[in-house]
Amino acid sequence: MKFKRVLLKLSGEAMGNADGVGLNPNVLKSYAEEIAKAVKSGVQIAIVVGGGNIFRGVNGVKAGFDRVKGDQMGMLATVINSLGLAMFIKERWINAEVFTALPMEPFARYYAKERAMEVLEAGGVAIIAGGTGNPFFTTDSASALRACEIDADALLKGTKVDGVYDSDPKKNPNAKRYDTLTFTKAMADNLKVMDQTAFALCKENNVPIVVFDMTEPANLNRLLAGENVGTIVKE
Repeated sequence: MKFKRVLLKLSGEAMGNADGVGLNPNVLKSYAEEIAKAVKSGVQIAIVVGGGNIFRGVNGVKAGFDRVKGDQMGMLATVINSLGLAMFIKERWINAEVFTALPMEPFARYYAKERAMEVLEAGGVAIIAGGTGNPFFTTDSASALRACEIDADALLKGTKVDGVYDSDPKKNPNAKRYDTLTFTKAMADNLKVMDQTAFALCKENNVPIVVFDMTEPANLNRLLAGENVGTIVKE
């Protein structure tokens, strides 16, 4: 299956150092090279980046932070990651515009679907930061929302694992990996690769989700070229 327009969800932790904290320039460079190559091949790419390498709201609550303020801090973390990724993409002669769910000029443009689509259709990358702009929603939910808004052919979730398993492969050596999976089963089995809100949004709007290992060089472009990479979740 080839895609013409996708929403790429990237993990904040995967952009960090070995401990998942901070920003690793080598990772940003690798991601930027893959994304630039895909755009030059004609694929339209919008991106949502997590912020867990800097601050995660849910974890902040456990440490004593107010949930709303913690989530707002997490939204700001996604902006930092997005600005960093945009710089590396621009170095590859591809325009990369950062949009935010809440007004944040002059750091980034205020998000509107029409503005993001203008960038995509002109051969650039639209990086949409700040989650949904509301507390209590994850960046998974934000990526599903944006994928539906821009009429993406698929939501691609780039992670450190090569697909969806029936249990944690790091804890269970006998964990079963799925090649394909239905939204109904993923939600019924409470598989943790995406949250329930993200699954529900994509199911309702018929947007398949592909979970794949973004750390493996060339995986993104292999997937976009139609190769069987990762696990596809659809109805």
